[in-house]
This record gives sequence, structure tokens and C-alpha cells, in this order.
Amino acid sequence: MVFPIIGYRMCSVLRSKVQSLGSYIHRDPWWCIPFVVSSRTRPLTKVMGWTKTYCGRAAISSFKEQQPEDSSNCHRLSPENKGLGVEKMAETDANQDLFDLMKKRFLSFKKHTYIKELEHFQALAEAQSPKFMVIACADSRVCPSNILGFQPGDAFMIRNIANLVPVMKNGPSECNAALEFAVTTLKVENILVIGHSSCAGIETLMNMQDVQQTRNFIHKWVSNGEVAKLRTKAATSHLSFDHQCRFCEKESINQSLVNMLSYPWIEDRVKRELLCLHGGYYNFSNCSFEKWTLDFKESNVTEEGKSYAVKEQEFWG
Repeated sequence: MVFPIIGYRMCSVLRSKVQSLGSYIHRDPWWCIPFVVSSRTRPLTKVMGWTKTYCGRAAISSFKEQQPEDSSNCHRLSPENKGLGVEKMAETDANQDLFDLMKKRFLSFKKHTYIKELEHFQALAEAQSPKFMVIACADSRVCPSNILGFQPGDAFMIRNIANLVPVMKNGPSECNAALEFAVTTLKVENILVIGHSSCAGIETLMNMQDVQQTRNFIHKWVSNGEVAKLRTKAATSHLSFDHQCRFCEKESINQSLVNMLSYPWIEDRVKRELLCLHGGYYNFSNCSFEKWTLDFKESNVTEEGKSYAVKEQEFWG
């Protein structure tokens, strides 16, 4: 049985097993110790005993005297480094705890929901026919199923940064691919765009100076809300930045509703009153929800400088 312990790996093993290890471990090829152990005659505990004797303070001190003080080759076992193993173990345990909790939730769902509604879930296994498509922000605090009570089969969902819908001319994306499937295949009757308070995506959009010089994926994506930003700046220039962001959070929802009409298969179904476009705004600081519907007949989206109107506004709180 062979135990090759090399360089940094040896540092980890000895740090945890040998209390008398000195303060430096060198990354030199010389520090490769092949342990040849018979599983019958020399168990691992004897190997560790030999290691402890060999790596006593005198051996480490002698080794240090022969080696240069080169910070690139040496690793000081600082208090931070000593705790790395413990921290990694704690992190692993924490992750396991998270999955243990997830497992309990799943088994609880199976026992208290799935089994009790077995016929419903078996029907869903064959096909889906949701009445809603929901476009919501990816923010972990905004879960449409949680805050609005959507059940499996109720809503076809997509979540992205700042709940934005790009115009058709911007090309394909996962958002318009989902829209196409929901409208042309599933034939949903309602599309609900949900925004929320304290949206980091909208704050990023409002802070951007030049959308033409975006350098990362986030900036390129939120630039889809540039029209909403310009409208916000024009209407709220006298307000604080925080208030401007709150205004833009709602304005961007309306822009997304208007942008959806740039897709012919959406506009056609809206015209024929087979599809309604709705906006929603969740304020999680006071747990309130605003809902409204795009008034297609009163909106003008055929000319440059599109205008829109809304109806059926409600406040839930």
C-alpha cells in the first residue's frame, strides 16, 4: 500500500495529524516521501507514529537551515491557514445541511401535496395548459409561486435580471424563446410581468452612463430598459436617485409590456382579445402588490415615441 505525500498536500495532512510540525513547509521535490506500508504488518496508525517522530522539531529545524528564505517556495502556517481545513469542513457540513433540508422539503411535498393530489399531478405529467405566463426578476426575494400562490401547472415562468423583455429586433434570447413557446404552443391567455422594490438590475441601469460602451453581460442585458430610463430621467429629474429608481422599476414593467407588442404573434392575439398583458409590482418592504393591465386600444405603439395606457389598476395590501 503506497502513500505518496507531496508538497502542499503533505502540509495539510501533517498540520492536522502532527502537533510538533514547525512553522514552514517547503515546496521542494526533495520533500516527497513515499510510504510503503503493508496492510497486514504496518497499519496506518504506525505510519503516523513514524511520521510524528521523523518530523519532530529537530528535523524541521535542520531542514530550515539548509533552505533559503524564499517566500515563493514557503508557506507560513498562519492562524488563517491553520483554520482552512476546519473552515472547509464546516462549509461542507453547511452545504450538506442545506441539502438535508431540501430533501426534507421535497419528501414533505411528496407526502402532503403530490400523493394527496396524485390524479392532478399524473395529468400534468402528460401535458400542461397554464393560463398564465409570468416574467419575473431573478431576485431570490421575489418568488411568484410563493407570493401569488401559483401551483404546479398554473403558470409558465421565466425569470431574468430586472424582469425585462427585449424588443424583437434585438434578436433571439431565452426570454423571447419562452414567450414564443408560451404564446404559440401553450396559448396562454395572460402574460404578467412582475417587478419589485429595491431592484439591483434597475439601479445598475440608472447608474450606467453610456449603454453603447457596456462591457459585461449584466450591463448589456439591462440596457434593454434604456427607454424606461430616459422616460424616468425626464419625469423625475427633480427627485432623489432612490426615488428615480423606484419610478423606473415600474416604468420598465410598462416598457416590457409595450416591447411584447413588437412580436407579431403576441400583437395578433392581443388584438383579437385572446391575450392580455399585465403588470405587477411587489414591494417587499411593506408586503404590498400593485396590479394593472395594458390598455391596448388606448395605447399607440405604431409610431416612433410609443405611448401606452393602463387600466384595471389594483392595490393589494
